[in-house]
Order: sequence, then structure tokens, then C-alpha cells
Amino acid sequence: MTRYYTIDEANAALPEVERILVALRDQRRELIELRDRVLATSPPDGETPSPEAQEQIRLLRLSMQGLIDQMQAGVARLVELDVTLRDIASGLIDFPALVAGRPIWLCWRLGEEDGVGHWHPHDEGFDSRRPLSELPSGRSSGSPA
Repeated sequence: MTRYYTIDEANAALPEVERILVALRDQRRELIELRDRVLATSPPDGETPSPEAQEQIRLLRLSMQGLIDQMQAGVARLVELDVTLRDIASGLIDFPALVAGRPIWLCWRLGEEDGVGHWHPHDEGFDSRRPLSELPSGRSSGSPA
């Protein structure tokens, strides 16, 4: 069963969620850097890499796998919290919520310092987000997990 957050519950979850999002963003950046190093170390198509290059590529790929494992653990924690990750690079997430029995998303991203301040309909995305002051019936109501 999906957990539905109240605004206060979403704000209370933000410290942990923010820590995970910062780690995911940094790990993603490091993963891209490692991928670029693998590509720079790899010889052109059809050529066999030197034994030194093969070893360097092997070690880079091991590091990449370690980062992927860490990222999977972070995403798994967000799933446990019923938080939907929308974009790692910007740290965009949605908390499921109910307003007047209607599902909505409470929307937040890294850098928004005053807590959850936006929402959007369940079937729409970030481009349609609105301030919490525009919630149809005021504040969201949650339900137990």
C-alpha cells in the first residue's frame, strides 16, 4: 500500500531524503567521470588495448560498479520511503499525497530551502507544479503506510 504524506510529514522526511539525493547526485557525477576515463583509456575500435590499459579499464569498471551499487542502495531507500525520484541531477522528487481523496504529488528539489512548497496533479509533471497555497482544499492529508 502506498504511503500518503501530509505536508508536515514530507518536510520531516526531507533531511534524510536530501542526504540521499546529494549522495546520488555526487555519485552520478563521479560515475560519468569514470565512464569518460574508461572511454579515454580504450583504444579505437578494432585495436587491442595494452595490458596496462586493460588493467586500468578493469579497475575503473570496478569503481563504477561500486558506485552503481551505492546508487542502487540510495534509490532503494527512497522506494522504502515511498518517495518518487524524478531526476538525480537536479534532485527532483515527489511525495505522494491526498487532497480531498484525490492523489497528488508534493514536489521538492534540491536547493529549495523552505521545505516542500509545491504540488502538482498526480497525472502531470514538474512543469505543472503550483504553490501549496493553490491546493484545492488547503492542506494535504496522509494515511498510514
